[in-house]
Amino acid sequence: MDVNETEFYDVSRVAILPTAFCFPGYNAKGADLPPPPICAKTWHERVMGTLPDVKLTLLIGGYAQKYHLGVRGSVTEVVRNWRSAPVGVIPLPHPSWRNTGWIKKNPWFEAELVPQLRAQVRSLL
Repeated sequence: MDVNETEFYDVSRVAILPTAFCFPGYNAKGADLPPPPICAKTWHERVMGTLPDVKLTLLIGGYAQKYHLGVRGSVTEVVRNWRSAPVGVIPLPHPSWRNTGWIKKNPWFEAELVPQLRAQVRSLL
């Protein structure tokens, strides 16, 4: 996003929200379980109602992308088609050390999407 720590943690400018507002635990392989639908149904609309002026939403990871965009398919497909997302929405892969290989296999991400993301964030901050 190309923001400093002060900007990132400024609650008047940036909000970090989980998709379901609860942690479902891990599966046998150590990956996060899907968010339980009841959690998002209970909390999402209520919390978003306290944020009336959202100008940019970053959908980080497959669960957030499926919830907000209703899309099916891989994270790679959704992120590759980021230009077709609604205005003010950018789908992103989950930031993780595991994604180092993904980023190397998808050079378009850093060449095309990241500069646009940074420009949008900078224009809003």
